[in-house]
Amino acid sequence: MNTLKRTLALVATLAMTATAFASCGDEKKDDNSSETTTAAATEATTAADGEGTTDSAEPPVGDHQIDASVKTGGDTFTVAAWNADDVPALIAQWKGLSYDTIVEDLANNKVDGINAIIFGVGGGEASERYDQLFNDGGDLDVYFCEADWALKYINDDTKTLDLAKLGLTDADFANMYDYTNQIGLTTDGVRKGVSWQAAAGGFAYRADLAEEYLGAKTPEEMQEKVKDWDAFVDAAKTVSEKSGKKVALADSLGGLWQAFACGRTSPWVEDNKLVIDDFCKDFGETAKALWDCGGVTKNNQWSDEAWTAAGVSGNVMGYFVSTWGFGGFFLDAAGGEGGAQYGKWNVCEGPQSFYWGGTWIVVNPKTDNGEEAQQFILSATSDEAQMTAYAKAKPEYVNNSKVMDALIADNTVFNEKISGNFKDGQNYFAELAKNAKSIDFKGLITPYDATIKGDFVTAVREQYLDGGKSWDDAMETFKDKVAEDVTTLDWDD
Repeated sequence: MNTLKRTLALVATLAMTATAFASCGDEKKDDNSSETTTAAATEATTAADGEGTTDSAEPPVGDHQIDASVKTGGDTFTVAAWNADDVPALIAQWKGLSYDTIVEDLANNKVDGINAIIFGVGGGEASERYDQLFNDGGDLDVYFCEADWALKYINDDTKTLDLAKLGLTDADFANMYDYTNQIGLTTDGVRKGVSWQAAAGGFAYRADLAEEYLGAKTPEEMQEKVKDWDAFVDAAKTVSEKSGKKVALADSLGGLWQAFACGRTSPWVEDNKLVIDDFCKDFGETAKALWDCGGVTKNNQWSDEAWTAAGVSGNVMGYFVSTWGFGGFFLDAAGGEGGAQYGKWNVCEGPQSFYWGGTWIVVNPKTDNGEEAQQFILSATSDEAQMTAYAKAKPEYVNNSKVMDALIADNTVFNEKISGNFKDGQNYFAELAKNAKSIDFKGLITPYDATIKGDFVTAVREQYLDGGKSWDDAMETFKDKVAEDVTTLDWDD
């Protein structure tokens, strides 16, 4: 199909590639989260005693006048998500309820006037469940969308409400991180979604191995060793040579791609055509250099037990990790609390500012609970007192730079188990904050990004790296796959 016009009449899809692009909704959070959130909630919110922190010292500043077209006064406020990682805790914070019992209380309909629909599926599968809810006409007020497929709903006026109709303005979200703002907008710049979390990433590495193989004694020195992708490749070659090819600098091609993909400076689709530019070739060359020297493992994220086991064994020196991953797969890679590598890690910014995952709150235009939707969103994404309490109680890297800067400056310990995994008590959120502020996605987001990114990295691995095909042949395979998955694009003859 090298020269055929790629306008195949196949069923269009926006499904994400699960193995390379699993995001925060697909992976477990800190396995100690129940204990941690209960203890933190007692300290930060005293929610179980009914005191809470529901009144902000500085109330949000939007006019909050709900448009007459939005229905209010419904009997039940229904919130839907793919798992119970976030919705219950956000509801507990909003209503001043106990973090300790909120999941069970919601499941047993013990929270008056609130229904939480928890699908119990991976984040990528949630889209199908939402579509079914809409088709069935079931009750739905607010639902959660992942970054990889959020635009499918945000660009559809029948599925998401302009938040201005809830009286919410830019002033309500003045301190959100810029990249989260961009993902919540339609292609015409209308705000449909807003996130309570920032999922910025960094490069977490074994501090002892960094000193042994690279002579880097501090995160600042390590950052200099991996400050860009050329430096990263050089460092990986050094580690491989000095370790006798027993230690890889990077955990997986998927992790590498999560970071590298955020360095793209042009959209994947322009004028309804796929864009394959120098950025693509740069990744191919970087990946091949690391692949050939043993600087990145051949393990698959999520599907290979060896992925995290390589960290425990010491065969992997570093992982690309986002905010939500430090208490999940990264803690597993250390062997868990008390494990073989627990407490030996540090984190630096890495070669590229990046984010991985994240979730956006959107509102069903047919909601009959406009007031509740407005207040829930304000509590989760705007009210600084609520967000401060939630950051400590969940714990969470919340989507408010003012709140996070204050907590980081105070050396807040968000989770003792996670923090204990870092050498010398490093404030790991302080490193992530640097990347969170520098991610720039203006003009780069398209509705097809998840599909195209997945197809690209799959072609690079299967055709170019594993298959030994030429770069041009790998890109032809990539184009053919995109043509199958996104049938509306135009192609040159």
